[in-house]
Amino acid sequence: MPRKKDPCEAPAKSPPFLVMLSRASYHSSVMTTLRDETSPSRDPRAEPPTPKTWPALQIDPLPTLNLTHLLVLTDDTGILQHATYATPDLHHGYCTDDNARALIAAVNVLSLPREVWAQGDTVASDPDRLLIATQRYLAFLHYAFNDAAHRFRNFMQYDRSWLEEVGSEDSHARTIWGLGKAIRLAPSRDIRTLAERLMDRALPAVNEFHHLRPWAYALLGFDAYARARGTHPLAEAARAELAERLFAILQEHATDEWPWWEDWLTWGNAKLPHALLVGGHALHRDDMIHAALRALRWILDVQTGDHGQLSIIGNAGWYLRGNPERARFDQQPIEAKALVQACLTAAAVTRDPVWARQAERCFAWFTGGNDLGLPVYNAKTGGGQDGLTVHGVNANQGAESTLAYTLSVLALHNYERCRTGDLEGPPCPDF
Repeated sequence: MPRKKDPCEAPAKSPPFLVMLSRASYHSSVMTTLRDETSPSRDPRAEPPTPKTWPALQIDPLPTLNLTHLLVLTDDTGILQHATYATPDLHHGYCTDDNARALIAAVNVLSLPREVWAQGDTVASDPDRLLIATQRYLAFLHYAFNDAAHRFRNFMQYDRSWLEEVGSEDSHARTIWGLGKAIRLAPSRDIRTLAERLMDRALPAVNEFHHLRPWAYALLGFDAYARARGTHPLAEAARAELAERLFAILQEHATDEWPWWEDWLTWGNAKLPHALLVGGHALHRDDMIHAALRALRWILDVQTGDHGQLSIIGNAGWYLRGNPERARFDQQPIEAKALVQACLTAAAVTRDPVWARQAERCFAWFTGGNDLGLPVYNAKTGGGQDGLTVHGVNANQGAESTLAYTLSVLALHNYERCRTGDLEGPPCPDF
């Protein structure tokens, strides 16, 4: 059953996508030329601020992960979309969106020390079981790719029949993000190789995308791909082009009173400044970084309640420019997760402790720091609950909500590991 499609989002206006993403553009010499032509000139005065140390988180100890419910939702096809309370709901089948999110979570978990996630029952703390689940998420994405259309399908019924031949731009771009993370983090060369092959087949379709959030998801995937390879002209050029697109539309649309890309705030809003921040950091573009931070600061202000708690914009009306009020309910975990990731990235890029404190405040939404003062996570099952309603917590524990909590916890751990030097390789500002 389709969920949470942005009803307000209109196609964003943008210049034609550069030839770098055409299907004929894979030759390495062409890619080198495109990288040179599309990369913005670097102003030596425009380096991001780099104080010596990253601000430490004040959540001590960091939460551990209970993967029991994640694996309950996972069968031999992939991860199921929905649950009725803590029991998988087979009526709604699967979607590529959730399997891409699950792949990000699984490869990330496997890169962490086992004491972080070896909670819950003995099956859920078995690394072999998690590796098998990782393979299933990747297999689902592989099967979802429609070679004729060069796009991912999205919704699959429980009998494994597809409901469409071409999925949404969101689902395709989110899969690119998942594949980029798998290429960078997966423990097995076999997994990394398949993810890279699938990425190369999926990448050209971004040429035809017109919406902001898919640009953001794809940018994050290209960034992970480029970092995994050390250098990758195609991924770097695509990352640069999408950052330029996001920046140009923000500059065109933003005002002092409404420093945002659109005339509405719906769901997953923080992914836009998050992606622009990652792009600006990679390109050493201080103007992009400052614009992203301004937008992120504003959306945090908009979503701050009377007592300082995170008060997420509700899906029963959203928040439209010019309206005196915004919807308070239902509040979705995906927004809290996006804010945690964006604020941690801001803390890493700027080294400003204000952003670390904001990340902690946004994470607290899951544990009761919200408008109702109720936890939106079931510690007993390990399931994330499906949000806050005007009547209380939605007790269903679907894949998107469970993964929202899981990915938020993983972001906290990844940030601390980068801060303390426990992660190998270059600094990693995308969490």
